[in-house]
Amino acid sequence: MRFQANRDVFSDAVSFAVRLLPQRTTLPILSGVLIETTDDGLSLSSFDYEVSARIRIDAEVREPGRVLVSGRLLADIANRLPNVPVELSTQDNRVQVSAGSARFTLLSMPVAEYPSLPTIGEPTGVIPSGTFSGAIAQVVVAASRDDVTPVITGVQLEATETSISLTATDRYRVAVRELAWGGDEGTATSALVPARTLQEVGRTFASGGDVSVGIQRGGDRELIAFSANRRTVTSLLIKGNFPPVKRLFPDTSEHFAVIAAAELVEAVRRVQLVLEREAALRFSFSAEGLVLEAAGSEQAQAQEQLDAVLTGDDIVVSLKPQFLLDGLSGVHAEFVRISFTRTENPNKPGPVLITGQKSREESGGGEFRYLLQPNLLLR
Repeated sequence: MRFQANRDVFSDAVSFAVRLLPQRTTLPILSGVLIETTDDGLSLSSFDYEVSARIRIDAEVREPGRVLVSGRLLADIANRLPNVPVELSTQDNRVQVSAGSARFTLLSMPVAEYPSLPTIGEPTGVIPSGTFSGAIAQVVVAASRDDVTPVITGVQLEATETSISLTATDRYRVAVRELAWGGDEGTATSALVPARTLQEVGRTFASGGDVSVGIQRGGDRELIAFSANRRTVTSLLIKGNFPPVKRLFPDTSEHFAVIAAAELVEAVRRVQLVLEREAALRFSFSAEGLVLEAAGSEQAQAQEQLDAVLTGDDIVVSLKPQFLLDGLSGVHAEFVRISFTRTENPNKPGPVLITGQKSREESGGGEFRYLLQPNLLLR
């Protein structure tokens, strides 16, 4: 094999191919990136049996072939090469990478032992990349990071012909984003995607055209594929039943407060400075506005008051600041509505529902909803 490619294009392609690979693997061959010539240039791929990535780039192919080489090492090298065309060639079991006066020689890995990448079927639907990336960022923060319960480490995608929803939970909060998309006729499907993979997909396909999403079922390996701009990522789906958390959202709420979103974010960030780790902030809503209070220690306390329009009775809730900030980051509106719910147990506070509003008086759409369970109040 021998080819020449643009340095920035090649470096970006290698970085993309290895981005989802685990830092450590029990099978060294799975740490490799497979480079193959195609009719229109090069294909770079990686695969660890759970996640795969493939990208095609333009290149001047002088000798066709395929080679497997250490992915992260090649990415580090490509990123440091001088800004001149990159040439890669192979001889026996060695790979030479050069650019200008820089020369690197690497050992290749046995291509015959590398697993075959998943085959991709027809897409289930198409969605604008920027919209999809933004929706992922809104929801993925609520996914659990505790591998003890794998089903809640994923994001549940539910699709119809015209819409798709993303849902995540870690038992303490639930985030839901609903958006329009172009699904196939008769589409009615769901997929539980690992949150880490979906987050990387959101970053990778943040701009440029539409993203094709394909959900493939049947057999032992059910997977989802995302494709755009000559790039494809596939992931195995998480097996199991996602909890029916959407039913936790109230249909309506007549008890709520409306606050300027940016002012609330800044106030929470300031007042939480005196808190010890895992402690919660106290939020007191009344006709006079909102008072935030933090009792950090004997040496430090904090309090701040904000303008807020309250509909309903005065209420006090205790919320973890980072969980609240995660929800507020998904509210892409000037104002935020915090709605209060009730439970059958008067000693246990109901969850608060966070949504966006266009103005203090006019509510926004319900595309993004974030349900957060308060802490028990410490009297």
